[in-house]
Amino acid sequence: MQNVLEHKDAKRSDGGLDNLFIVLCASGFENPARMRSALMFASLAAAADYRTILYCIQDAVDVMVSCALERQEKAQSGAPTISQRLHEAIDAGVEIQCCTQSMANKNITPDALMPGVIPAGAMSLIDLTSHAKGSLCF
Repeated sequence: MQNVLEHKDAKRSDGGLDNLFIVLCASGFENPARMRSALMFASLAAAADYRTILYCIQDAVDVMVSCALERQEKAQSGAPTISQRLHEAIDAGVEIQCCTQSMANKNITPDALMPGVIPAGAMSLIDLTSHAKGSLCF
C-alpha cells in the first residue's frame, strides 16, 4: 500500500488550508458501509482537487491498524471492500489521520497504524475543520 504522505499531492507548500475538505468517520468494521462511504467521498473530494483529510475517530481507528483489514474484513456480495475503497483514497491523495484519544482508549500505538496514517489530536481536527471549505461525517 502506498504511503499516504508520499503521494505527490498530499503535502503542499502552502499547507493546503485554502482548499481543504475534511471527512470525519467514526464507523469501522461494525458498519462497513459507512466506512466505505467515507472513503468514497474522500476520494471524490481529492479527485476534485481538494486537499482531503480523512479523520478517523472511535471504531474507524480500528480499520487503520496494520493488517486489520486482512484479519477482520468480510467481503459483501456486490459491494466494494473497505480495502478497495482505501486504496482508491490513497491513490487519490487522501491524507489519513487517527484521533489520538480514540487510539489511547483502544490501546493502539502510533507504530501499529498503517504506513502513512498519522496520529492527530482533537485540536488538529478542530483547527483543520475551521479552515475547511467543507466537511462530511460518517
